[in-house]
Amino acid sequence: MCEFCLKHGEGEKWYLQARNYSEDLLSDIRRVKFIESFSDPKVLDLEFKKMNMGFDRLGKSPWLIRGLFTHMTTRKMKKVHFGQVVPIEDIQRIFEFTNSIVRVACVCRKSALGREKRYCFGISLKPNGGKLFEVFKASEGYAGGVDDKRYEMLSKEEAIAAFRGYELEGLCHTVWTFHTPFIGGICNCDRVDCAAMRSTVTHAVPVMFRAEYIAHVDADLCNGCRQCMRLCQFGAMTYSASNAKASVDQNWCYGCGICRSVCKTDAIQLHDRASSPVAANLW
Repeated sequence: MCEFCLKHGEGEKWYLQARNYSEDLLSDIRRVKFIESFSDPKVLDLEFKKMNMGFDRLGKSPWLIRGLFTHMTTRKMKKVHFGQVVPIEDIQRIFEFTNSIVRVACVCRKSALGREKRYCFGISLKPNGGKLFEVFKASEGYAGGVDDKRYEMLSKEEAIAAFRGYELEGLCHTVWTFHTPFIGGICNCDRVDCAAMRSTVTHAVPVMFRAEYIAHVDADLCNGCRQCMRLCQFGAMTYSASNAKASVDQNWCYGCGICRSVCKTDAIQLHDRASSPVAANLW
């Protein structure tokens, strides 16, 4: 299990512990201030620009500098804003104990594309978004003060339907902390526009864990269509021309399970990461 499961889940999946979504955690003024700054588009635009410049310089830096930068960035992000890939089965379990789901615009896509894409979800144990929603609404600029038009309250059924649609677009689901261990958001990510995935996968500066699972292809069921390769954000799906079968490189698999959404023969399953000698300690 990932280190957050040990620290914040008592050996169970940390993101399935209701206490990590508790409104009591929002009594911490540092957390409130962080969420307010996270909701400010001007602050975020500046942070994204600094991040992109940092990655450009990082690619030209000596290995020692890259290693030090990676270590310091990951350590900092684990404290304030860190994520984990989560398959849709566990997303459904999260929705079972949360009482409100609010769809909002994704700050990464707004910065990268210059337009709104509603791929992010605020979740709360309280109805109507709870205290977290009030903090977001009070943040000037993000939603025009208390303009509710940018916030969509969804039922659990509506949210799951949206997530299944995102899977067909190739987006993987991730949970995110706002001053760990408080979880306030679920996003749907890709490598091109998502800052966290670019940092973690493209630039090898981890700001999120892999899932607690690993994908496996049943060769007897695989028909070699290669649709799974089209969706994989991590380059983990491979193909044997000799056998006309797909397989999973477990060194690269993040266990998101998105590949399953286009498999017509149900040849792909998720197994516990701990069961894989190759991937058990890859986070």
